[in-house]
Amino acid sequence: MFRSLSRNLRASGRIQKGRSMSDDKGAREFAIALDKSKKITVLTGAGISAESGVPTFKEWREWSAMLTTPEAFAANPSMVWEFYHYRRCIVSKAVPNAGHYAITALEKRCEQQGKEFKLLTQNVDGLHSRAGTKSVEELHGSMWKTRCCTCDQVLQNFDMPICAALDGKGCPDPSAYDANIPRLQLPRCRSCNGLLRPHVVWFGESLDLGVMERAHESLRRCDLLLVAGTSAVVQV
Repeated sequence: MFRSLSRNLRASGRIQKGRSMSDDKGAREFAIALDKSKKITVLTGAGISAESGVPTFKEWREWSAMLTTPEAFAANPSMVWEFYHYRRCIVSKAVPNAGHYAITALEKRCEQQGKEFKLLTQNVDGLHSRAGTKSVEELHGSMWKTRCCTCDQVLQNFDMPICAALDGKGCPDPSAYDANIPRLQLPRCRSCNGLLRPHVVWFGESLDLGVMERAHESLRRCDLLLVAGTSAVVQV
């Protein structure tokens, strides 16, 4: 979606191919484009959180990619929750970096100048919100939200650990054993007691329709698109 829209915007002259900001000319050109723009969209990915010490988690027990599917959760929800508990522990200790705060500052500047602003992020770490950015679309969901497998209720959850049975679990060492936590001891819905899952988009799943429509509209309307920390391509 992002690459096709970016090509269309570039072809129409509404955005230009990325340039280096290392020289004064590039910085001046960017400042002029930013000043002229009225509708600004920012797209971010994992690269922007790298300076905060947030890893990709691809090496968790050497096979984390196999855990980020609905089939993996159905077969072994205990191990999937161990993986996400470990991720939540790591991210909870991270803090937003200068890149996150720069985007927040841009949003405030747009508000003061009466410009439209929207942040689209592929990240699930929540660091943009912690930095103070308000107009955020989390394209792939959030590790700080849960969704009930029975009633579909979505809620924020910052509990650490998210359930008692996960306390101390999630060791990334390849030799670590699966905790085999019984399903009834895994995170449960407060409304219907159904099994909870992380509210993230896994491989094989589609983006939330509402989120996708809002993102598409933001990209269609913008006259300046800033891309940071992503190639807009997801690789396993």
